[in-house]
Amino acid sequence: MTENMIMQKTSPNGSQIEGITFGSVITSNHLQEQGILVGNRIPKDYFITQGRGESDITVHAGSYHLALKQAGIEMSNIMTYSSILPAIATEVPKPDRIVHGSVMETIMAVSNSVDGERVSAGIIFGWLFDKKTNQRYGGLVCEHNGNYTNEHIEWLLRSSLNELYINGFDDQFELRDMKLTIESFEPKKKFATAIVALCFTNYFYPVLQYNTTVLYQ
Repeated sequence: MTENMIMQKTSPNGSQIEGITFGSVITSNHLQEQGILVGNRIPKDYFITQGRGESDITVHAGSYHLALKQAGIEMSNIMTYSSILPAIATEVPKPDRIVHGSVMETIMAVSNSVDGERVSAGIIFGWLFDKKTNQRYGGLVCEHNGNYTNEHIEWLLRSSLNELYINGFDDQFELRDMKLTIESFEPKKKFATAIVALCFTNYFYPVLQYNTTVLYQ
């Protein structure tokens, strides 16, 4: 135990007892501290957006940024998830205000092209419902991107979602309430980007245990 670790700890009301957090004790030169134990955060609300951008300069600071701007999320630092939706996830309208520089966690399809090649990006998702109880279990999401036509990327998206469903979920669950979003165009400038994004706005933190004690070695 270092002196620095002890002296930084204060009680909830700001007082100190020999530098130890209220609710904490020193036992055999180890610090024990009480708190709550939380599980992995669960994405709750989300909105869906899409955009396209063109530039004669570049992709990342050009067409990609302009596609984000049309989608209304250019002020965010984008992070991407894999393709699972929790049962509590709920679609909501896009917020009127997003804080500049905030982290936007998404499931996103992005397609870039050069020299006038078509760009297409799409997302499809559907919900799994228990066949016996009809309770919603969660959602499956698929993304595709490339120089496909609208018809081809739709076929790819629906085929991929069905493949996920029949490999591990179809015995117990029914897949329904599917939603498909595609952005596809033929650009006139050298660089082009199409994006479709499912963007999370808040999270649920499950409390696993109250009054949990941890020991600092």
